Amino acid sequence: MPTVVTNESSLLQTTVSVAPLVLLSVVDHYERVVQAPNAPTNSNDKRVVGVILGDNTNKNLIKVTNSFAIPFEEDEKNRDIWFLDHDFIESMMEMFKKINAKERLIGWYHSGPKLKSSDLQINELFKRFTPNPLLLIVDVNSTDIVDIPTDSYLAIEEIRDDGSSAEKTFIHLPSIIQAEEAEEIGVEHLLRDIRDQACGNLSIRLTNNFKSLKSLNDRIANIVQYLRKILSGELPINNVILGKLQDIFNLLPNLVAVQGDPTKPATASANQLATSFNVKTNDELMMVYISSLVRSILAFHDLIDNKIENKKNNEKDKEFTPTEEEPQQAAIESK
Repeated sequence: MPTVVTNESSLLQTTVSVAPLVLLSVVDHYERVVQAPNAPTNSNDKRVVGVILGDNTNKNLIKVTNSFAIPFEEDEKNRDIWFLDHDFIESMMEMFKKINAKERLIGWYHSGPKLKSSDLQINELFKRFTPNPLLLIVDVNSTDIVDIPTDSYLAIEEIRDDGSSAEKTFIHLPSIIQAEEAEEIGVEHLLRDIRDQACGNLSIRLTNNFKSLKSLNDRIANIVQYLRKILSGELPINNVILGKLQDIFNLLPNLVAVQGDPTKPATASANQLATSFNVKTNDELMMVYISSLVRSILAFHDLIDNKIENKKNNEKDKEFTPTEEEPQQAAIESK
């Protein structure tokens, strides 16, 4: 079998940053299509397509900051038969340039949940707007609690050394969800309407930490399962994946003493790590304690001010309230 040479090495350090606004727009687009009055009964299998805007000048980080929906139809029996209104894209881009000229067309999205056979053809159409379009797949019906519901792809050419014609395929890029400060405030306001208002900030933080630890545990279990399959010979050795795992292990705290017998427990390093955790925890608890004291003092201050204000109002009412003798005296003087 001839070997294949690709430009994959130039994209190994590329990461795609997706803004929360894009996810909300894609979900809204999908819901409007599925919940439309004239939508067919099998519309749940239908996917929606749109344009993503952002900045792709940085080779290491592609930012997806905005998006808009476009008219798209395809035959559900034959995915190679589809229609996409590219004139609509040109009209929308003219309007978006008037709003924010920094946001450029960098690719397109669809609701997936996986790659389709016609994606390469649609990607070729988007090359008339940008040289190397990015494909963003947003799984709007995702039930995965570990990974984020986005997948990013770039089309590359596979050049075979036997002289045969090059073939185009998609290469997967890692994606993250990253928001600006203004978007974080907006998302926080949206979450207020979703989550339980009876839960306090401490309960929410503990719930988020629990979900994060559960996600970390699932990821570690997947790594262990993958390494066991390599040891048993079920999967071939992939040096790229093993290199990524080695980078992860290098970021872990060093619990082994620099000098000494490695077979003995590294009590000095372990105690140093435990001390660092304790100092960090004590600092955070001290801030919580001081904040609670300040809140209590302010509450007492407001209570005392309220008491003083009520006392002054009562004294003023007594000064202006006439006694029983004053009306009689006024009647005698009038006679």
